[in-house]
Amino acid sequence: MVRKFIHIDMDAFYASVEQRDNPSIQGKPVIVGGNPESRGVVSTASYEARKYGIKSAMAVKTALQLYPKLIIIQPDFKKYIAISKKLKSIYLEYTDLVEPLSLDECYLDVTENKKGISTATEIAIELKKRIKKELNLTASVGVAPNKLLAKIASEKNKPDGLFIIKPHQINDFMKDLDVKSLWGVGKATYKILQEKNIKTCSALQKLSIVELIDNFGIYGETLYNFARGIDKREIELNQEVKSIGSEITFPFDTNDITFIKKNLYEQLEIVINRLIKYKIKAKTITVKMTYADFKKITRSKTINYYTDDIKEIFKISGLLLKKSEINKKKIRLIGVSVRNFDSYKNRDQLELL
Repeated sequence: MVRKFIHIDMDAFYASVEQRDNPSIQGKPVIVGGNPESRGVVSTASYEARKYGIKSAMAVKTALQLYPKLIIIQPDFKKYIAISKKLKSIYLEYTDLVEPLSLDECYLDVTENKKGISTATEIAIELKKRIKKELNLTASVGVAPNKLLAKIASEKNKPDGLFIIKPHQINDFMKDLDVKSLWGVGKATYKILQEKNIKTCSALQKLSIVELIDNFGIYGETLYNFARGIDKREIELNQEVKSIGSEITFPFDTNDITFIKKNLYEQLEIVINRLIKYKIKAKTITVKMTYADFKKITRSKTINYYTDDIKEIFKISGLLLKKSEINKKKIRLIGVSVRNFDSYKNRDQLELL
């Protein structure tokens, strides 16, 4: 049976929501992000802002240099989560096979659908219309026989786009596709492929599965299939949260251990409150740091029992700090996370963490 997948990606989600709710900033360069005076970063940039080269994860200060009249809005995650729930309720009217990737991105398997609609394209068109009518927002949608291609398709005609890849079109579509578009091809993998002068999937297809495994380990087999548009992944329901964490970027670089530990403890309080709220405990603690030179490191320790005791975890975090170069180098970010949980008694709530 030919599978039918839809990938839905809301257009500039946070910024679009803010523009929708405030007509005075519609059509203007807007970002949702942090305070530029405290090293805030851009969470989402409106399409008007993107014309100036502003993009997600960019420092807000840098964004302001590109366009000084930029409108900066602090994020309102309660509002975004509420809208995300409304979106999911719409999707569930068509299929129970819904896999959220984030608040604004989702996979649907509509091989069989609740409304008896004959094609995935018709469903995609209907979903776009409903999102516009009921939420006054736009989405870019990809339709394809698998998850890999559906996601790639949703990127093709942004914003408010619709792109369809039919089974008989896969071979031609993959030939000239940039290898950067393949799921799992990050900076390290892409660098190796560049060194081999491999830029397109047609060039990647010339490597044998043995060569790919030699170069990329177990991912080599996946890469072999992805280069040919083959993806057998199913929709994942009730995904378990792998870790819970919190971090803070300082307004200045520092190696003041008292100041760092104070901020580490405050981040740990956030993490512990989540553990207690969802009635879970963890046994792996990780401390994350970014040095002033932007080098990132993590230090972890796994204990042989589960805990949600803040004093105990803070003590372990302090020991992990000593394994860094904190006495030699200043840092700009500190964070802590926990994983290896004992139970998932409230999966639906955990999905939002």
